Amino acid sequence: MTDTTLKGTLRSDLHDAMRSKDKVRAGTLRMTLTAITNAEVAGVEAKELTDDEVLKVIAKEAKKRKESSAAYVDAGRPELAAVEDAELVILEAYLPKQLGDAELERIVRAAVDSTGASGMAQMGQVMKAAQADIAGRADGGRVAAIVKQVLAG
Repeated sequence: MTDTTLKGTLRSDLHDAMRSKDKVRAGTLRMTLTAITNAEVAGVEAKELTDDEVLKVIAKEAKKRKESSAAYVDAGRPELAAVEDAELVILEAYLPKQLGDAELERIVRAAVDSTGASGMAQMGQVMKAAQADIAGRADGGRVAAIVKQVLAG
């Protein structure tokens, strides 16, 4: 199988995980492929997702794992949080390397300069400009926090 798409890589890795009897990895990849298939058939007409769209689905799944893990920790269920964390590690291997705070701030400052934003009223414009450069390499909440910090002063 020489499928070079991200979805093809996920399928190949799922087969490898099943052969090696890695239940956590196989289960995580199976759930991710199901989410991708659901995204492909959602809407009026079924379509094949591009690698960028597949990355967005994977990022969404990773975000779900982070939120679930935090909820389990708050509920005093560390054993369930550990399962979510293990799945998150598997998903993060398919995501682009996350930006550090310094690099993220540099991108946000460039976005502020390019949009000419001077206050919180232009936060949406700055977010839109910054997201073009960030492209899934940072969580939206982190970006919003840095945009607020830069626009505030």
